[in-house]
Amino acid sequence: MPAITPTDTSVLRVLEESHDSPRPVQSIVTAQASFEGAGFPVNRPFPQPGADLGATDPFLMLDEMGPIQYGPGEAVGAPDHPHRGFETVTYLFDGEMEHRDSTGGGGLLRGVDTQWMTAGAGLVHSEEPTEAMLRDGGLMHGTQLWVNLPRADKLTPPRYQNLDGDKLTLARSADGRAVVRIIAGDLGGQSGPGTTHTPIVYAHATIDAGGQLALAWPTDYNALVYVLRGRVRVGDDSRTVGEHQLVVLGRDGESVIVEADETADVLLLGGRPLREPVAWYGPFVMNTKQEIVDSLELFETGKLGSIPPRPE
Repeated sequence: MPAITPTDTSVLRVLEESHDSPRPVQSIVTAQASFEGAGFPVNRPFPQPGADLGATDPFLMLDEMGPIQYGPGEAVGAPDHPHRGFETVTYLFDGEMEHRDSTGGGGLLRGVDTQWMTAGAGLVHSEEPTEAMLRDGGLMHGTQLWVNLPRADKLTPPRYQNLDGDKLTLARSADGRAVVRIIAGDLGGQSGPGTTHTPIVYAHATIDAGGQLALAWPTDYNALVYVLRGRVRVGDDSRTVGEHQLVVLGRDGESVIVEADETADVLLLGGRPLREPVAWYGPFVMNTKQEIVDSLELFETGKLGSIPPRPE
């Protein structure tokens, strides 16, 4: 994991500490290992076969990409593929990746950069290692979160938010033993730069041994904690969870508490559920089966476009 703690944490804004009752642990899910795209490894805490999408609504999927150490010529990505009806949020810790799409959009991501892609009405895009990553190899590690779009915004025009690492909001816990990078939403009196169609919180916390985060949480949001590194204790009964595990917290309580006995990195996720019908087929997430059929037809007839060739 990259170091995100400045030399002098006293210069950081301080997150407001909550003393409200903590939310209880509802369930703990261990991520399933698999491969995506051209064969890059992922750990996927959700969704899993038979899982209730309502527990993570408005989030559809979370993949931890890697970590994997590539040698020269070994790095792989996800060649041209379509998306429609939702958003992808790619957050890199290590490595380099280039996104390109059929609308001419995209961007270059390096360690601790975030790219927020609103697929909306649909596009074709690719996620590939850069030429330097292919040539030299290196460590690749990041996450990709899929965020559902509400029915009213399903066909919004595609767009990107390219959030360089230095644009994210950096703050520290009240005890000074945790540093939090806020990508989107409001957390502890601070706000992230990402703009969203549905109210959510998305943040990455690095917690030193003995550190604690105690943060107020909106009562109408769900609450998820995913452990990237180390072991932490979560919830009103300090349940211990480790790497590649997701904690789904219950709705009772007004705060989220995470404590670390060793240095740990966690993702904090929450959002106001859409509670709308979900029709999901591969890279298309709509509200009805007919909309899925329409999406497939658009793609198969080339109406979602194609990625233009690179300029000479």
